[in-house]
Amino acid sequence: MEPEVIWQPTNERIAKAQITRYTAFLAQHRQLHFADYDALWQWSVADLEGFWQSIWDFFEVRHESAPSAVLLERKMPGARWFPGATVNYVEEVFRHANAGQPAIIAQSEGASASEMSWQELERQVGALSASLIELGVCKGDRVVAFLPNIPQTVVAFLAVASVGAIWSVCSPDMGPVAVLDRFRQIEPKVLFACDGYRYGGRAHDRREVVSTLLSELSSIKAMILVPSLDAKADGSEFRNTRTFADMIANDARRKTRWFDFDHPLWVVYSSGTTGTPKAIVHGHGGVILEGLKGTVLHNDLGPSDRFFWYSSTGWIMWNSQVGGLCAGATICLYDGNPGYPDFTTLWRFVADNKVTFFGAGAAFWASCLKAEIKPRAAGELGALRALGSTGSPLSSDCYRWIYRELGERIWLTAIAGGTDFAGAFLAGNATLPIVVGEMQCRSLGAAVYAFDEAGNALDDEVGELVCTEPIPSMPLYFWNDAGGIRYHESYFDMYPGVWRHGDWLRITQHKGGIIYGRSDATINRHGIRMGTSELYRAVEALPEILDSLVVDLEMLDRPSMMPLFVVLRPGLELDAALVARIKQVIRDALSARHVPEPILRIDEVPRTLSGKKLELPVKKLLLGASLDKVANRDAMANPASLDFFIEFARTLEPKPT
Repeated sequence: MEPEVIWQPTNERIAKAQITRYTAFLAQHRQLHFADYDALWQWSVADLEGFWQSIWDFFEVRHESAPSAVLLERKMPGARWFPGATVNYVEEVFRHANAGQPAIIAQSEGASASEMSWQELERQVGALSASLIELGVCKGDRVVAFLPNIPQTVVAFLAVASVGAIWSVCSPDMGPVAVLDRFRQIEPKVLFACDGYRYGGRAHDRREVVSTLLSELSSIKAMILVPSLDAKADGSEFRNTRTFADMIANDARRKTRWFDFDHPLWVVYSSGTTGTPKAIVHGHGGVILEGLKGTVLHNDLGPSDRFFWYSSTGWIMWNSQVGGLCAGATICLYDGNPGYPDFTTLWRFVADNKVTFFGAGAAFWASCLKAEIKPRAAGELGALRALGSTGSPLSSDCYRWIYRELGERIWLTAIAGGTDFAGAFLAGNATLPIVVGEMQCRSLGAAVYAFDEAGNALDDEVGELVCTEPIPSMPLYFWNDAGGIRYHESYFDMYPGVWRHGDWLRITQHKGGIIYGRSDATINRHGIRMGTSELYRAVEALPEILDSLVVDLEMLDRPSMMPLFVVLRPGLELDAALVARIKQVIRDALSARHVPEPILRIDEVPRTLSGKKLELPVKKLLLGASLDKVANRDAMANPASLDFFIEFARTLEPKPT
């Protein structure tokens, strides 16, 4: 079947693309010439030292000491990058200070947008870093935040990083158990916290949760309150608390400090739903290089852009959003419910603030399509030139909806990567065509392949997504992981020395990529193995279906089954006719053997805080595991959604004879 090409770059777009500027740099300074992108990618993963040195040089990374080498040993895990180099993420941010553009544009639900200049951002970072030092925060200390997606959170992160302390943040919509599971591991010295947040037209008071955090985290010596619900809140009900306003009231100027390339920058956490979350440590240098490569070369951002990626602070895309500052872009923050009062809310924010790049999770684009949103009716979108998508596979119908509604001037960059290495394995390229349902290319420097079970690379077939060469932003280590045992088990158990990411991937004939869902949530019907996203694409194309979840249950003491759970449009019923239609579209799109049984209606699909469907936990629950062994409600976006599955699991229990 011929690929459905939905977008082609114009000659003007190709000429202006940041990746075109980079290839010109390689030609001029390295005498390297490439016939096409695939040839450039092949070089980038074959000559790792040459490629990553070129990224360092092309971006003129700020440093005090130059590296003595690029890569000491080409291995995973344990690769050591740029030994001898001293850098600081914050220096990479403020090299771009631009009086002509705001640094941050921000809006919270129910409020008006505001702007922060580069000068004011730097002033606040300098003042706050000085106050943190007065509190006794030193290099290597952990400073954590329980904050929403607001400018103060960005300031806090940059101030923490500027003094060499280690940052970690949880979104205030997370429950206390989930937050403590994360923060308790790293023993923080200081806590930034809010009094609450607004979401979906409601104010959510979180002071009780903050009190719990303070009582349970004995390592905390001081708290900094960021009033969100009550502007007059002073934190007097909490011990050792100052307000954010007090912390930035001094006249201290930001000081330049330098740290080793692999000095820890932040701790982020796996999106797992059971067990203690993996506390993943990334370093200053790796995040700088991977971030510049992805933000500038693959997302095509520069100082004239206004970069908006809708995210909560608990998702790695918040970190990516802040990374737009390293490209000199204005970052645009929205804190609130993207569907309140309806799904035009973010489009109005984009229009009002002349956003040029708008990213969101795939579920947002699907919601807009299902709600029949007309983006251009929300306001003037003339500045918008690019959309981004990640978090889960983007359906072909969403590709078509985007181009039907917004036209050919929009470039869509769908990406796949993750928290684990703070980057993207599959990404966009503004100089390549877009094929419906595919990500455009493998990221530069990322040796990504689809492997079979024996470790052989597959051509145009579905296999395990692997990366066969190290990347500078891969984890330095997991916190409190003696001997790196958990780190090794997480990525390197299946293929020694090769990173296994846990997704099904197909590299297409024209070198694009398609993700077919998590490899541990596979459908295996009569020996034919398939990723769940293929079934979702078929089912969710029906106008009656808003969302869906499928699990393949192979049970020894009971008949095997593959139930499909569907969320319907309001007012509709799951009658026999609709069930028949669902089965027919699956039969047509996949095969008769993949038709589910039974098909059941639910109110919500259980999802993680970052929007991923909880396929494996639901599967384990229905196979008889107890809830406390498979899922942590506090680590979910919609914990009540599990109640249906708990009851359904009881109906599957073997009846006594």
